[in-house]
Amino acid sequence: MELILISLGVLGITGLLAAIVLFFVSKKFNVVEDERIDVVQEMLPGANCGGCGFAGCRAFATACVGASTLEGLACPVGGSETMQKVGSFLGLAAVESDPMVAVVRCNGTCEARPKTSEYNGTKTCQIMHTVYAGDTACPFGCLGCGDCVKACAFGALSMDATTGLPVVDEEKCTSCGKCVKACPRGIIELRKKGPKSRRVFVSCVNKDKGAVARKACKNACIGCGKCEKECQFGAIKVENNLSYIDFNVCRLCRKCVAACPTNAIWEVNFPPRKTDVEPQNPA
Repeated sequence: MELILISLGVLGITGLLAAIVLFFVSKKFNVVEDERIDVVQEMLPGANCGGCGFAGCRAFATACVGASTLEGLACPVGGSETMQKVGSFLGLAAVESDPMVAVVRCNGTCEARPKTSEYNGTKTCQIMHTVYAGDTACPFGCLGCGDCVKACAFGALSMDATTGLPVVDEEKCTSCGKCVKACPRGIIELRKKGPKSRRVFVSCVNKDKGAVARKACKNACIGCGKCEKECQFGAIKVENNLSYIDFNVCRLCRKCVAACPTNAIWEVNFPPRKTDVEPQNPA
């Protein structure tokens, strides 16, 4: 009995000493969180999408409060308006950023890129991309399982049943980048929304040589370089048999669109082109 009481006493004293040590350690190493973090977090959209490069809105708010400048810090969902509020509160200058939007760089419709095999596995692009080249002859194009649609928390993407390709609703797109990360083929890109939402881009990522690419998809870029020669502003480069338009340099003249023999270059939200043929007066 005496041994039991001694053991209990030792345990009690040990526990008490441990509690005292933990108390003083917690006081010494206690980190007081800046109250401004809560205020900044309230200014953010609360999407927790990770498009800013941080784990969520709380982490982004912490980074803003701890920064000496807001350069390199941007909330894609809230945009410039939100960053202006954050900057005004923290006494820092917010860096203006151009609105961005997701674009689908694949024009391999069901008609242009017919299936060559039937896939019966789990319907996700990630798995399908891992196990084989795809159910068409193009090993670069959209796999059509809709991983990007599932990844979008804002309902900005949907699958077109006719083309088999994802479609971006630019009014809903927040440029969070979730769809970009979800696509194993890298066909979705964030680009400048452009003035009046007008954009020009190459809707293809096929890096095969021209004849091979065209055989796989009649809408593929064949790397002929006609668009590059046509561009007077140096906005277009052809590398690895694939043309790419730098949206920071592009002047939206659209001459490259007319020069492309496979219609691989898209022009979005432009007014109809003027024709040389004068409309006839109705009888």
